[in-house]
Amino acid sequence: MNELNYLITTAIFIGTVHTLIGIDHYVPFIVLSKANAWTMKKTLMIVFVCGIGHVLSSAVLGFVGIGLSQSLAYLVDIESLRGTLATYFMIGFGLIYTLWAIRNTYMNRPHTHLVDGITLEHHHRSIESVDVHHEASPKTNINTLWGLFILFVLGPCEPLIPLLMYPASSHNTYAFIAVLGTFSICTLTTMLLATWVGLKGINAFRLKSLEKHSHTLAGLAITICGVMILALGI
Repeated sequence: MNELNYLITTAIFIGTVHTLIGIDHYVPFIVLSKANAWTMKKTLMIVFVCGIGHVLSSAVLGFVGIGLSQSLAYLVDIESLRGTLATYFMIGFGLIYTLWAIRNTYMNRPHTHLVDGITLEHHHRSIESVDVHHEASPKTNINTLWGLFILFVLGPCEPLIPLLMYPASSHNTYAFIAVLGTFSICTLTTMLLATWVGLKGINAFRLKSLEKHSHTLAGLAITICGVMILALGI
């Protein structure tokens, strides 16, 4: 029982700390929510769904691997590969989103036409409306949501299998479920709280001059986030 308590305490610590350190667990939600003017409720629902996919993908791999008596080294290698793929996916996602945003801003910039000797200035409204929030089109929103979900399903919870699931598997079913459940709840809760705090903070600053570039800044933030993870291994 002492060992089980230790595992549960470890699950709480790792679930919380690894989420806070991993900026990819909340930065994409914060910047995309701000750029697309999502409500707090919608944003947190997206975080919850993506978080479930994030935890379940590693949990399922752990279940299958342990059930098939795969070695820990083999499962860790798979998780490492998934982490690398997820990082490159994040960088690619951020770059594509940035290019889309730059193109959209360029297409919507005011410009002039000479008509019968009279100079007329107007905007082209293409993919995105030019209202105060610069909201993306429904199609773009769907693509963004799918991109986020794929990113988090692809991205592994690296500590889950080697530090928690494998040790817990030597105990009974209750211990295994308790440790996995504790880690999952702490990870999801930390993702939700970090996103909520980040959004509250970013909404406190209203920089009108940057609003038209909000999508571009969001894409750049996600790209930089991916590059930092790749370079620093966080």
